[in-house]
Amino acid sequence: MSKRKIVTEPDPILRKKSQRLEKVDDELRKLLDEMLETMYSAPGIGLAAVQVGILKRAIVIDISKDKEKKNPFFLINPEIISKSKNTSIYEEGCLSLPGYFAEIQRPAECSVKYIDYNGNEKEIQAKGLLSTCIQHEVDHLNGVLFIDYLSKLKRDMIVKKLIKHKKELNKIIL
Repeated sequence: MSKRKIVTEPDPILRKKSQRLEKVDDELRKLLDEMLETMYSAPGIGLAAVQVGILKRAIVIDISKDKEKKNPFFLINPEIISKSKNTSIYEEGCLSLPGYFAEIQRPAECSVKYIDYNGNEKEIQAKGLLSTCIQHEVDHLNGVLFIDYLSKLKRDMIVKKLIKHKKELNKIIL
C-alpha cells in the first residue's frame, strides 16, 4: 500500500462531478485501502476519491476516536436518499483546505444507499458526526466544498490565502 497526494483548493478537479463506479474489484479495493492510509496519515476522518485526483464516486470514513481501534467505513456510489429537517452545526475542516475550519449547518441525520468494500448494497441511517461527514464527502463527489456554504467574502479570503500558500510552497530555495 502507499499513500496518495491530497489535491488542494484551488485545483479545478475539486469542482468536477465524480463518476459512478461500475464494479467493485481488486483495483478499486486497492484504491480504497490507499485512500484510507492517506486519510489516517493526514490525519482526517473522511476522504473522497476526487481529493486524491480520481473522479470516481468512492469515499472512506473513520470517525472512531480511539486510535487503537480503527473502524473504517467504505462507501461506493453513495446516494443520500433523505435528510432530516432538523439541523446540527459542526466545525468542519477539509484535507483539501488545510488549516481552515468553519461552522457549517447541515441536516442532523441522513439516509444513505451505497455499495460496501465487498460489493454489497447497503443502506444506513446516519446521525451526528457520521451524518455530517457523509454529507461533506458526498459534496466532494459533486464538486462542492464546505467553504461553498460560507459567504462569498469568507470563501474568497480562504481561497486567496490557499493560492498564496501554494505559490510559497512552489518556490525553490537555494
